[in-house]
Amino acid sequence: MDARLVYNPTAGPRDVTADLERLCGFFAREGWSVELNKTTGPGDAARMARDAALERRDAVIVAGGDGTVNEVVNGLVRSETALGVLPVGTGNLWAKQLHVPTHTLANPSRLRDAARGLVGAEVRAIDVGQVNGHAFLCWASAGLDAQVTTEMEPRDRTTKRLGALPYLVAAVIVAQDFQGVPTTIALDGDSVGGRTLLVVVNNIQQYGGFVEVAPRAKLDDGLLDVFVFKGLGFGYVVRHLFRVLSQRYLDDPEIVHKQVRRLEIKADEALPVQVDGDPLGSTPVEIRVVPRALRILAPPTMPSDLLTVSPRSVSLRT
Repeated sequence: MDARLVYNPTAGPRDVTADLERLCGFFAREGWSVELNKTTGPGDAARMARDAALERRDAVIVAGGDGTVNEVVNGLVRSETALGVLPVGTGNLWAKQLHVPTHTLANPSRLRDAARGLVGAEVRAIDVGQVNGHAFLCWASAGLDAQVTTEMEPRDRTTKRLGALPYLVAAVIVAQDFQGVPTTIALDGDSVGGRTLLVVVNNIQQYGGFVEVAPRAKLDDGLLDVFVFKGLGFGYVVRHLFRVLSQRYLDDPEIVHKQVRRLEIKADEALPVQVDGDPLGSTPVEIRVVPRALRILAPPTMPSDLLTVSPRSVSLRT
């Protein structure tokens, strides 16, 4: 395997350069050629990924958080170079969906476990979503959670060490004043209107790394799972939260769920938008699925119900 390892040294609670250098030795013993590259600013990871694809490398391995993974995805879409992940960020939503061991201050050895998973991985082709042409791997949203993301990102390392707590505090503060906005959403031709608090568009099954909101979602079915949370203010936010946590949200008339290939979101007031945990402007937006546009290194821990096709290995270039 000929791979480029792209590391964002500002991701996560601590610098793991020394750990990654040791992992390069581990990969070498497994017969892989892995080149370690550090990013120095926004856009570097996407550029490094595009260069790796042009060089026809087998894979780009990302050591970073979900934002860095998103950059690399945008550099690899529609290429033959596969995406692999060593999760060293704060959220690590993609890694959690694949059940990849996540590096933490208390469990630094999990990084080696994640590397072993890459060595034993198969290559699979999966879908990505696009928001106005910008690719996302996990989910995109407009409204409440995007407003929280806009106010929280970027975070310094001290804040990252607190994990999800700062996000939870910010979510409560923002939700108290956040009002539903009159919105029109076109879902594959059907129209949903009314005051909207949040629109979530999932490519994966999980949301936020802790709750499974789209159990039917597949990574290779050519569909996105859309959830429209209607309402006026904080009372509706609390109601929706308890409905989701109790798994009763699909029976709620104030929550619309549909699997689609394309949607458009237009609002009377501009709603903030985020993709994979990073802000991305505001509405109006067009969101669509790009079927099987990304190759990934799928580790043995990856749940089989994430795919529609029976497991099979796709040969790597040699």
